[in-house]
Amino acid sequence: MGVLNTLFGRKDKNKEGEEAFINWIPLTSLDQIKEIKERSKNEPVAIFKHSTRCGISSMVIKRFVNSFDEDLKDFKVYYLDLLSYREISNEIGYTFQVLHQSPQLLVVKNEEVISHASHYDIARIDLKKF
Repeated sequence: MGVLNTLFGRKDKNKEGEEAFINWIPLTSLDQIKEIKERSKNEPVAIFKHSTRCGISSMVIKRFVNSFDEDLKDFKVYYLDLLSYREISNEIGYTFQVLHQSPQLLVVKNEEVISHASHYDIARIDLKKF
């Protein structure tokens, strides 16, 4: 399974054999950080920072996708390719005052990071509680 296929529209199966789908929003411009902050005033928003060259990052994103179930289908998740958009990653760290890690998941609500984790700890974040 290719990461890009999974990230941008291919439907895969989760661990229960059910369809798993995340409606990834590619994070490709600095202006989208303002969009994330604005959207977070009404609903929680997640940012997944991924390094396409890192084996751990690839494993973690696969687990993240597999754990994403139908209850979360409307949860907005922005996908940041760190290698292509390093300046956006730097701005995220500055804006939200979170030290850069890869892979990393940030949950933003009311313009602030309310939860974040990196590496295998990403699996501990339960998006349903937000």
